[in-house]
Amino acid sequence: MKKQASWLAALAVSSLLLAGCGGAASPGGGGAAPAAGHHGGGGSVSPRPANEPSAESKMVCGDQPMERLTAILKLQSNPRTESKWADSTFTCTYHLEKGDLVISVKESLDKIWALKYYDAMQALAKNAKTINGLSNLGFPAYETGAGSAVFQKDSFVLEVDASDLPDAIGPNFITRNDLAYQMATTILACWTEHPSSPSASPSPSSSAY
Repeated sequence: MKKQASWLAALAVSSLLLAGCGGAASPGGGGAAPAAGHHGGGGSVSPRPANEPSAESKMVCGDQPMERLTAILKLQSNPRTESKWADSTFTCTYHLEKGDLVISVKESLDKIWALKYYDAMQALAKNAKTINGLSNLGFPAYETGAGSAVFQKDSFVLEVDASDLPDAIGPNFITRNDLAYQMATTILACWTEHPSSPSASPSPSSSAY
């Protein structure tokens, strides 16, 4: 990861921690999700209804990522979004003029299962490159040549997929890899600013991951 990306990550995280993270948008056809998934040590479990995404997952379709995206690309209006929840994965698609930006969160039973899922993703990804040093913000992370950034934090695996976009986008010609990285760090800052209690296990019909 370039030095510029490291600097941008630090700036994005610090500014978000000062300003706070906006509320999450509800997924299509659903209501607001109750809190889930504290990021850190122990604590009592705060159950959430089966087959519902956690508050953390719903943040990827929230105000702060939207504001960050419109600021990076200098958009005149907010892009249309679509969200869905299936197989313990919450997906938010931002429909941009040049293509779609897809952000997804895979919810696992716990941190161990999340790391296993992350490792499997990285093993299958083409041209995956581990994000090292300050740029990974202390989390397992990698990027792909196609324009994806993937981070594992606690029981979540976050993927920002900009592969549908041109190599460079916006008036500042930001690369799709840099866009994916900046959006990922924005969401990680949201999770840090608004932690909640440990994730309840997915319903029995959900996958082991």
